[in-house]
Amino acid sequence: MPKYLLEHQETERLLFRKVVPKDFDSWLPFHKNPESTRFWEGLPKDPIKACQQQFDRIFERYEHDLGGMNALILKETDELVGICGLLVQEVDKKTELEIGYSILPEHWRKGYAFEAAFKCKTYAKQHAFAESVISIIHIANIPSQKVALKNGMFLDTTTQYKENPVHIYRVVF
Repeated sequence: MPKYLLEHQETERLLFRKVVPKDFDSWLPFHKNPESTRFWEGLPKDPIKACQQQFDRIFERYEHDLGGMNALILKETDELVGICGLLVQEVDKKTELEIGYSILPEHWRKGYAFEAAFKCKTYAKQHAFAESVISIIHIANIPSQKVALKNGMFLDTTTQYKENPVHIYRVVF
């Protein structure tokens, strides 16, 4: 199993597993909803291309042991509600371990992002993967910033990441 994946981990309401190609159709509504992607410049305008690009990157990360997004499966219904994981990232010429999270719009404001992000933080700390972890969040994405703050992170710096203005939230272990 790749080092940073939370495969077979769980929280009170969520199961973590690898993303698989058959998740594509379940995840596509994320890219079809303009609110989901409005904070990120540089994505393909075609939702199918954007989703395929994201899936290609997920599988590339798996293959090269660079962490990756886990499918978040709601235990109660066995449905995909989001993706979340530990990702090796290059930010300002420094290698960082990021907690990344995205939730399908129909499941927003139910606490799944925090629940999953908290599990990722705990998992990274338990396994001593890094001295700190970050979340890279667009400066206008207030809901994701609230998740990071609730997860015990602080605003460390503001920078450019993939041509987007972002805040780097961090928690030190």
